[in-house]
Amino acid sequence: MSRKTIISLALLILSPIIIYFLWPSDESRIKKLFREGATAIEQEKLDDVMSKVSFNYTDKQGLAYITIKAGMRRIFQQMAGIKIEYEVAKISVKDNAATAELDLRVVASFGQDTGYVVGDAAEPAHMKFFLEKERTSWLVTKTEGLRLDF
Repeated sequence: MSRKTIISLALLILSPIIIYFLWPSDESRIKKLFREGATAIEQEKLDDVMSKVSFNYTDKQGLAYITIKAGMRRIFQQMAGIKIEYEVAKISVKDNAATAELDLRVVASFGQDTGYVVGDAAEPAHMKFFLEKERTSWLVTKTEGLRLDF
């Protein structure tokens, strides 16, 4: 066999292995979603926040995509210096659906007052996020564990 044929065969055999190890896992994509979402909230970038939420979002509180967007707009007008601390406690992926459990603390300022908005110093709020895979990205479709008064 020629040298060109051997190199071609080696690339053909090694390509799937390289792609497998370099292609991010669903868990890492979900962690990235929360990291980027937290950063977008801290920077008060509404469009970036909403890009992480599915248009099909609904929850037990009756919230939908449009009500979350309006609520986040009001929150950004009322609060300043939003800081988010979170820890991913558990991620479960099954086909195109996933759940992620997070322990969460949010600190923000209202005028001259600064304090915890979600969770507190002693104990974080425990939230559960339900996600759906659309193409290669994940979007939040439902949440549990946080009471929001918009």
